[in-house]
Amino acid sequence: MAITSPAADHQDGARPRTDADLGAPAAALFRALGEPARLALLRHLFTGEHSVRDLTAHLGLAQSTVSAHLACLRDCGLVTVRPRGRASIYAVAAPGRLATLLAAADALLAGDHEPSGTPSACASLAAAGAP
Repeated sequence: MAITSPAADHQDGARPRTDADLGAPAAALFRALGEPARLALLRHLFTGEHSVRDLTAHLGLAQSTVSAHLACLRDCGLVTVRPRGRASIYAVAAPGRLATLLAAADALLAGDHEPSGTPSACASLAAAGAP
């Protein structure tokens, strides 16, 4: 059940905000972190600033693929970019906060979780191409 504010609170005629609206930024963040190549890019950027060329060589992916992943990470505010000559140099935007988030994920995954042997709901959604 979504929680909305009473319409009377929205004198400007705007649609009341729902829980789904409020959760959208977090969903976008976790969607960005949910792609293994983007996570690998972020983890490599923790070693320091890198150009697209460096990142492409490190991951062994096409330059266009790396650039698309970096654009996603930049849109989510996870990386910054600055020009250096003709190159674009990328860095982690908030290393302390992102390291804390990734450490929390590692801690959750290090628990006593035993695979059920059946595909999870998340894996089924991913296979179906859910956004």
